[in-house]
Amino acid sequence: MSAASLSERQEGRKRMTDIYAMAGLILAGLLIYRYGVPRLRRFDEDNVKRIIQQEQDKKDPTAHIRHALDVAAEQVEEVQEIKTGIATHYLFEAQVFASREEAEEMRARRIGVVARRFYDELPAALASRSEARPNLSARERASARWKRTIH
Repeated sequence: MSAASLSERQEGRKRMTDIYAMAGLILAGLLIYRYGVPRLRRFDEDNVKRIIQQEQDKKDPTAHIRHALDVAAEQVEEVQEIKTGIATHYLFEAQVFASREEAEEMRARRIGVVARRFYDELPAALASRSEARPNLSARERASARWKRTIH
């Protein structure tokens, strides 16, 4: 084998490597376009909806109630459907219900309780905000609260 044929062979491998790299880059671009762009669009749509809702909430005097119920709904577990043979049961907080309506009603009651608890604790939280706070870090304040709840 001559040095020229060896050089041509190495150059051919480099070209093939470059072609494979370009094909991989094109494939990656197509995958991003196929799967990444729709997700970004959904994210943008959700963001726009959220901003519009926030603007509407500024004018709505009852928006805080809806927000409290939304937060409470996030904290309460969903109703789960359980199929046993031909029967279908619904599970919510370790209780089994015969119909989805009963289970959803119990879930709605639980959401109401969680939201009501927020409003029950609100005056104390607002009162504590008006008190002068010592110049402590958040960790030190949390530690002091923890010590008060233990004893």
